[in-house]
Amino acid sequence: MDNFTEFETPANIPSKEAGSIISHALEIFKNTFLYCFLAVVIYFLLSYLIQPVTGFNSTMLMEEIKERGNGYSYNDLIATPGVVAYGGVSFFVGLLLAPIFVGLIYIANKSNFRKTITVSDLFFAYRQNFVHIFIYALITQIVLTIAFLMCFLPAILILPFFFLGYPILIFENAGAIDALKKSFNIAQENYGTLLLTALLAALISIAGIVLCCVGIYLTIPFFYIAMYSAYCAYLGAPRQL
Repeated sequence: MDNFTEFETPANIPSKEAGSIISHALEIFKNTFLYCFLAVVIYFLLSYLIQPVTGFNSTMLMEEIKERGNGYSYNDLIATPGVVAYGGVSFFVGLLLAPIFVGLIYIANKSNFRKTITVSDLFFAYRQNFVHIFIYALITQIVLTIAFLMCFLPAILILPFFFLGYPILIFENAGAIDALKKSFNIAQENYGTLLLTALLAALISIAGIVLCCVGIYLTIPFFYIAMYSAYCAYLGAPRQL
């Protein structure tokens, strides 16, 4: 495996245990916090800016939900003006912005190697394997959406199979299908550990909701940092790109 330097670099590599991987990710997250925050701000800012185009108003929706409480149903949500159009446009914008979050994985690697990080690193994935990252994001979103519609549990159970795909795409310059296959194979052999790691990472990532939703700006990127830490645990620390 000539594209790894597990024994030649000062990078910190966690053991193949969920606790070690999460601890490794938390340390990197702490060191890259400002870039993680910037990535989420960009995402939510663009999501807000496309609302006028679709005729959707999230502020009015939140006020109505708060006013009606438990009386607000899924059918009411679908009937909200512009919500369907906003959902479709937001889905596409999310795919286009996926490389920004993948860029956090690249930043995590630079932090792990104690290299200088710049804001431009956040957009690295647009220059590195963008097409396959877009395809992988599309496949992932479709599968997870279907799984969530079926039931919450299936979506949770399939998370480990996609967990290493993005790091493989960016560090190995793999195709979307090849990255999916490699991630799937590793998850098959280490399913329990990766499931626990993904669950812990997801819980930490959505913990910001507790802080009146504002805190989610601070915690969402952690899931991507955890992907990098898991990649290091199972495949070693990748070379600098």
